[in-house]
Amino acid sequence: MSLIPLKQWAERVGINPASARQKAIRGKLPAVKMGRDWVIEEDTPNTDGRVKSGKYKDWRNQK
Repeated sequence: MSLIPLKQWAERVGINPASARQKAIRGKLPAVKMGRDWVIEEDTPNTDGRVKSGKYKDWRNQK
């Protein structure tokens, strides 16, 4: 497993490099900061943390 720059990884998985950097800062990606650059293992999958099950659909109308 080799390390690649976070920007290159983001382009491979199809997300904005700024979004990938924010995920790394928040700890949602297993990236490591080396000097001023972020690096990540090249085979790391992109995880989407959004709730897609519909669990919170119409939550304001439930009383």
